Amino acid sequence: MTEMLWYLDCYTHKWTSVVKDVLEDEVVLDKTFFYPESGGQPSDFGTITFDFQLFNVLSSRKADGKVFHKVDKIGLKVGDVVECEVDWTRRHILMRHHTACHILSRIVLNETGALTTGKQIYIDRARIDFSLKDFDKNKIKGYEEFANKAIQQNYDVKWFVASREDADKIPDLVRLKHKPLLEGMKEVRIVDIVGCDAQACGGTHVKNTREIGKLRITKAENKGKENRRIEFVLE
Repeated sequence: MTEMLWYLDCYTHKWTSVVKDVLEDEVVLDKTFFYPESGGQPSDFGTITFDFQLFNVLSSRKADGKVFHKVDKIGLKVGDVVECEVDWTRRHILMRHHTACHILSRIVLNETGALTTGKQIYIDRARIDFSLKDFDKNKIKGYEEFANKAIQQNYDVKWFVASREDADKIPDLVRLKHKPLLEGMKEVRIVDIVGCDAQACGGTHVKNTREIGKLRITKAENKGKENRRIEFVLE
């Protein structure tokens, strides 16, 4: 099993770890801050260093309670004590976009009742799909304004793991339309934008909304029956 440290600490990006398994060009560490691709958020990039050799981390994936880190060359062995570092500039950009997604989805939910049908975060933009029958483009500017007002409130952002019983008491904690709602989970990791929004989420987020910057909606389009997409950038 891999200890997934980003669940409770999204800011540490340098640490020491031990190689627990090696599968061709993938390595499993005993603990990691590298985020594995999931929930529309790309995996982190970074480096693993051992005995003055540098191994670039190209991607990460989670399976069977482990995180598999894809590296650019072979050479690491089980038992190696390694120095790890996340590409912090890239990570922080993804954190800003992911937290902005939470705020925008809350705004759209409040205004329309629409659930999220999909999300994808990129290094330069993000998009969210919503379960809307009709898309009133005249209201899009309003969603942008509401989101920026929320961002400018400088809300603190906290993340913690709660029991399933406590999580079930939080309204609208899961807003994905087409996925099982916390099926089989005994504990739930919650991202709480205090005073604004709370969602079940495993991704990385900023500590305060002031870090997000300004949100600008660049595209709104129909993507099929009752599926509407909003794309935005951060400035």
